[in-house]
Amino acid sequence: MPNILHISASIRGNESVSRNLSNTLAQGLASKSGATVVERDLSTDDLPFIDADRFTANLAPHAERTGEQQELAAIADELIDELETADTIVFGVPIYNFSVPASVKAWADLVARAGTTFAYTPDGPKGLLEGKKAYIAVASGGTPAQSDMDFMTPWLTFFLGFLGIHDVEVIAADGIMGDDGEAKIAAANDTVTKLAA
Repeated sequence: MPNILHISASIRGNESVSRNLSNTLAQGLASKSGATVVERDLSTDDLPFIDADRFTANLAPHAERTGEQQELAAIADELIDELETADTIVFGVPIYNFSVPASVKAWADLVARAGTTFAYTPDGPKGLLEGKKAYIAVASGGTPAQSDMDFMTPWLTFFLGFLGIHDVEVIAADGIMGDDGEAKIAAANDTVTKLAA
C-alpha cells in the first residue's frame, strides 16, 4: 500500500493556509490512491537542534551506539524512517521572514544522515531517497514565492534534491495579506483540488 508523509510547520494551527492546502492535498491523494497518511507536525514536535553529541550519535552505526547515543539518535531514526517509508511527501510550509521556519531546518538537520539519506561519492554527494514525489504547499503574507526575496522555497527544493527527491511540485498562496489575498488562496485551493482529483 502506498504511503504519504504529510509534514506541516505553520504555528497558526487550523487557521494556517499552508497547513490547510497541504492537508487537503494529502487527503485527496490518499483517497485517490488508497494510500495511508502519516502526519508530522513540526510546529508542535519541539524537535531538538543538532549539537556535537547528537551529531556523533546520529552518525554512529546502530550496533555501536551507547545507550545515551541510542536515546539521542531516536528522533532522527524516527524521522528518517518516515521519509524512507513514504512514496509521496506533502509539505505545508509558510515563509517566515523570507526563509524556512526554524522547525523545518531542525528537521532537515536530523534527516540529513551520511550513509543513510545521502552518500559521499567521488563525484560529490548523492541522494539515496530516489523515486519519491514531493509537493510543497507554500503560504506567505507578503513574500512572492520563488522570487528573489523567497529563500524558503528554493532552499527546501534544493535540500530535497540533495536527498535524491528531485520530483518536486510547488503550490503557492503567496502575498495573501494583500488586497487579492483571498483570490490567491482560492487559486491555490483550485490547484490542489485538480492535483488530488
